[in-house]
Amino acid sequence: MIDPTKAVVLEKRRAAAFVTLNRPDVLNALDPGMAAALHTTLVDVSVDEDVRCVVLRGAGKGFMAGGDVDFFRRSLHRLSSGDPQVLTAIFDDVHGSIRTLRRTPKPVVASVHGAVAGFGLSLLAACDLAIAAEDSVFTLAYCRIGASPDGGATFALPRTVGVKRSMELALLGDRFDAHRALSLGLVNWVVPAAQLPKKTEELAMRLTQGPAVAYAQTKALINASFDNDLDQQLDRERAAFLECAESDDFAEGVTAFSEKRPPRFRGR
Repeated sequence: MIDPTKAVVLEKRRAAAFVTLNRPDVLNALDPGMAAALHTTLVDVSVDEDVRCVVLRGAGKGFMAGGDVDFFRRSLHRLSSGDPQVLTAIFDDVHGSIRTLRRTPKPVVASVHGAVAGFGLSLLAACDLAIAAEDSVFTLAYCRIGASPDGGATFALPRTVGVKRSMELALLGDRFDAHRALSLGLVNWVVPAAQLPKKTEELAMRLTQGPAVAYAQTKALINASFDNDLDQQLDRERAAFLECAESDDFAEGVTAFSEKRPPRFRGR
């Protein structure tokens, strides 16, 4: 049962942490309270040694409809008078969440349905894997309120969909469906809405049973690849492989392969 008094709800199932955005009455629109709660929760699960996979999802009819426009409207007087402080704390939390998602060694899965707009799309783009219900509707949306993107969208999108398509998504703000999100590479799988919880849990459980050290090194390598030349990346790959080779998981994986049985990884 999800606690309706909490803007972000954390539930642990075995070694998976399910983080639920929980303002369903406003399609989980982001306000300062939710931004702070999300940042705190993501930091907590990132350092929790019992958690081996993180899932982000939304309560109610959508994943996240972007920023809370009512909050922005209430802030207009201060903003128009040259006082940006009303937004400072929310940016610290929003961008702290994105940094945490990118830097955590654990695989992060976005499980989305309904509205995936504004910062909701930025949040999706920061995750390692994404599974979407067929009823999902995506839009970057910032241009619709006269704003430029945040939440790392201008970092993640060009690396995921290319510069021209990023410009299209950002400058036009058009809505698109789950199958176009799949073709753009924004999501990995599209499933019937009724199957989203089951498919998400299956994926999460599979990741919790994988080699945690290898996952951490793989994630770090892929994220670093855009900033390295070939020689730098090869050096990083060598160092990462050697670290994996010292782990219990590597010994188990090699032994299991030799014995023709499934490996039983323990995450060390």
